[in-house]
Amino acid sequence: MSTHTEHINVINRKLQQLLKKYELLQTETARQKQTIEKLQQQEETLKTKLDTLQEQHLILRASAAPLNDADKKDLEQKINIYLRNIDKCISLLAQ
Repeated sequence: MSTHTEHINVINRKLQQLLKKYELLQTETARQKQTIEKLQQQEETLKTKLDTLQEQHLILRASAAPLNDADKKDLEQKINIYLRNIDKCISLLAQ
């Protein structure tokens, strides 16, 4: 009977250890998820800044020197996108 009790105690200790490890892994997973979310937000912010800087660069190049055909098309596309966004905003305001 004593050996059965010892086996149960050993199994119980191992189960407790596994539960502690599981809890630690859960907290680590939660921490990693938070870190991932923060990094994704930083990435989005940096992408937005990069887009803004690229637009500013294009505008500066357009104002400083004559544009080649590729730059002209790029500038026209950007202007058309802005105009479409403005039109959307105006139509939303009119509703």
